[in-house]
Amino acid sequence: MNDSPFNPITAPYRCPVTATMQLIGGKWKIIILWAISNNVARFGELQRAIPSITKKMLTSELRALEQDGLIHRKVYAVVPPKVEYSITPLGDTLRPVLNAMGDWGQKYALPMQSGEIVM
Repeated sequence: MNDSPFNPITAPYRCPVTATMQLIGGKWKIIILWAISNNVARFGELQRAIPSITKKMLTSELRALEQDGLIHRKVYAVVPPKVEYSITPLGDTLRPVLNAMGDWGQKYALPMQSGEIVM
């Protein structure tokens, strides 16, 4: 038996924020979701929209988001291969969160980066 005290923040799936961050946390997932939710659908488009992500990392994060049911991957049987990504209904429930983050970033983060706001 584990004698350590229960920690509601770090106990998996006991804290709703922790549970959410396990799905969309990390450096790239939320940015990828933001791009796909703004109609960036093809792998190459995602690479151009997020230039600092590596191809390997983009592939890995897309697979994780697909496995978690947040995005859908559609493969077309054409040459050259064509793959498109879209937000699933579950992923679409994150749209208010993405929009709120975008609004906050526009109002605070971007001005802070340019030195306009000093906190």
